[in-house]
Amino acid sequence: MSGPEPKPWIMAIAPYIPGRSTTDDGRKVAKLSSNENPLGTSPKARAAFVEASGNLERYPDASGTELREVLAAKHGLDPARIIYGNGSDEVLHLAAGAFAGPGDEVIFVHYGFAVYEIAARRVGATPVIAPDNDYATDVDAILGCVTDRTRIVYVANPNNPTGTYATREEIARLHARLPSHVLLVLDHAYAEYIEGDAEDGGVALAETASNVLVTRTFSKMYGLAAERIGWGYAAPEIIAAMHRIRLPFSITIAGTAAAIAALGDEEFVAHTRAHNAEWRAWFSAEIAKMGNAGLRAVPSQANFVLVLFEGKLTAEIAYKGLMDAGYIVRWLPGQGLPHGLRITVGTADETQGVATALRAMVQATG
Repeated sequence: MSGPEPKPWIMAIAPYIPGRSTTDDGRKVAKLSSNENPLGTSPKARAAFVEASGNLERYPDASGTELREVLAAKHGLDPARIIYGNGSDEVLHLAAGAFAGPGDEVIFVHYGFAVYEIAARRVGATPVIAPDNDYATDVDAILGCVTDRTRIVYVANPNNPTGTYATREEIARLHARLPSHVLLVLDHAYAEYIEGDAEDGGVALAETASNVLVTRTFSKMYGLAAERIGWGYAAPEIIAAMHRIRLPFSITIAGTAAAIAALGDEEFVAHTRAHNAEWRAWFSAEIAKMGNAGLRAVPSQANFVLVLFEGKLTAEIAYKGLMDAGYIVRWLPGQGLPHGLRITVGTADETQGVATALRAMVQATG
């Protein structure tokens, strides 16, 4: 007797593979595979989490009122146009669920975040991959993929897993040439790590345009990956549609309290940003010194560096060698990057240790 048959578009999904936390032989070593904050979490956020955990018997506020109001005050936004989710992943899925379906197309860039394809296929839409420009977002390539069936364009800025960044001018040009029926989703999971005051203007677009959604997360800069707090900002009509399919209690009381406290700890955020900028630059410079051996660091504006292996030392061998040395990084053959490793910027000791291990492997391969 045959059982229920899943929809064919569901079976076409390649399940998301998270960054590993243990080695092949079960050892716990330095985890640099998931872009987590190497400095931990704000002490204020930890204290707020512990205090709020005394309300385990209560449901969270289904409207997320306090979180939305604090976010609005922090960023100068309208709280009614903010939606929260179980990490920004849920918000990205809500966009697909509300605005795409069978027969529609969803565009994202080559070497884009794996969740975009999953979100598209989950609702029966057709994923369309736009060619990259040396691992970076190519606006003209995206526009060249747009058809009457296009419903959503996802752009991570900075991009994951490459760390590349599209400028304000490029994002504005992309939006200006998209048909009004296409939703432009700007995934700002790593926006806090951008150098200086540069930003892509996405929030301003979402403030004035009817077809722009910006998503953010507390998982990276704020060190709250365990609590899965994300949010999005868009026109009222977009937010209203997404609310219709949003889970009512997708974030916890304690996680919400921690997120609100984290927003107020500017010292921790400044320290994290400075640490990341210093060691991202240092690590990229060390990789450049190994350029003669075929190693190349893709310029990054995130909290990780994508290292390409284009010589005798392969990414697979380096991945296993780093694991043996006590460091787990992200090898992504499933995303078309068998020749690359995405390496999170860790503590000073971890970052220096990875560089030392790579130099030793380069020397060993001649």
